Amino acid sequence: RHKVQASLTFCSRLALSLQQKQEIAQPTPYMDNICAIATPTGGAIGIIRISGPDAITITSKIFKPTGKTSLEERASNTITFGTIVEISTQEIVDEVLVSLFRAPHSYTGENSTEISCHGSEYILNRVMQMLVQQGCRIARPGEYTERAFLNGKMDLSQAEAVADLIASTTEANHHIAMQQMRGGFSQELRQLRDQLLHITSLLELELDFSDHEELEFASRKELLQLAQKIHTHISSLCQSFRLGNALKRGVPIAIVGETNAGKSTLLNALVGEERALVSNIHGTTRDTIEEAVNVGGTLVRFIDTAGIRDTNDQVERMGIDRTYAKIDEADVVLWLIDLTDYKNQYTTLSHTLLPAVQGKQLTILLNKQDLVDAKALSQAEAYIKEQMEISNQPFTLLTLCAQHHDGLKDLQALLAATLTQLKQLQSNATGTIVSNLRHYEALSAALTSIDRVIEGMHQGLSGDFISQDLRECIYHLSDIAGEVTTDEVLGNIFKHFCIGK
Repeated sequence: RHKVQASLTFCSRLALSLQQKQEIAQPTPYMDNICAIATPTGGAIGIIRISGPDAITITSKIFKPTGKTSLEERASNTITFGTIVEISTQEIVDEVLVSLFRAPHSYTGENSTEISCHGSEYILNRVMQMLVQQGCRIARPGEYTERAFLNGKMDLSQAEAVADLIASTTEANHHIAMQQMRGGFSQELRQLRDQLLHITSLLELELDFSDHEELEFASRKELLQLAQKIHTHISSLCQSFRLGNALKRGVPIAIVGETNAGKSTLLNALVGEERALVSNIHGTTRDTIEEAVNVGGTLVRFIDTAGIRDTNDQVERMGIDRTYAKIDEADVVLWLIDLTDYKNQYTTLSHTLLPAVQGKQLTILLNKQDLVDAKALSQAEAYIKEQMEISNQPFTLLTLCAQHHDGLKDLQALLAATLTQLKQLQSNATGTIVSNLRHYEALSAALTSIDRVIEGMHQGLSGDFISQDLRECIYHLSDIAGEVTTDEVLGNIFKHFCIGK
């Protein structure tokens, strides 16, 4: 009898959950119609987007298609050639193509049209004025994507990926944004929420029959194993944020070494311009200089740092302190050593530099190879390898001449391979890389909640306490997808979009 009652209770809760999900998925109706120029002015073609319940009707008032079939009678997902005509004077403004999308099969989930006309600023503004006169209003930044989200065409994480996709400048950024926009990240979150709902449903069923203490719907051992599995997955997503943030802003690569080792010369060679001052005077660079470059499809930030040496100059000392701060920030460290003084430079810096680069990708660059013969070069390589074996620090060794760009292509190829390896090491098992700060904060909060769940199970807490922490974890994961978000959060997200998207 108890099992039957439990099944009925579970079924009723499941039905309520499905009903709530369906209510959330219902499109939000908008009574107004919006329009915006979706392309930069000055190009050969300009596109104006119209969306709203009367988008097709409004467009048809200023558009005359070739042939006898009006725009309103045309099939969805078709393109029609015709002219934009001023209603009052019947003046032809432009010859255009109009793309037609009927709700809900459009980007926004509403009736939508896109007018492709010539890219003249005058034509675009004239058409916009005509649309406003027929009842449209100018769209706010990101309003098309906001409507797509509110109409259930995408969740909030996918909507944010649209902005990242538009802003992507490298293959790596494009890949992250595309994977998220196509729902890969959303699917992961959905699976995690389903597993958490399964746990909390079983625990809350037990609460309904608390007067029967012997009744247990799930093994605590199995629930603990599932909670630990979820913890591992969320933790992996959190850890990927360091890489994701670096890929978005540029993976930091610190160029370090003693004064006059050739750091600024190397920076200039890597970025292809005279970005940093170069001189024979020791301590020329007293502050960090950063420059972003695309290396093998990944954005990197090369950081030229102050030369490390003993000095009484207070300003130079501050620069050296910043050097170590940048080493701590970097994922990859390039240690330049002057081949004409390699033993002294290695001995002087190794005791402070090697501990600072623990856990980072270290490449030692023997610079100024043009100033030594083949025998001296071989001796230097052997010495560095021998000393590094003693230190037990993983590293890569390369020789070059930064001034004459000798060995530069080898360094660039090495960096591309290092970045690929770095992405493989830091991405989680499913390949998802978190690059959005809001997502990271929500995941961190979810991780804290699941930590409390595991701790509560170890301590033997009652199901109501554990269930509360589980629901908090579900809440934070749902916040990423926008299922529990607020208008303030939405406004903050979409205001950074461009108009027309």
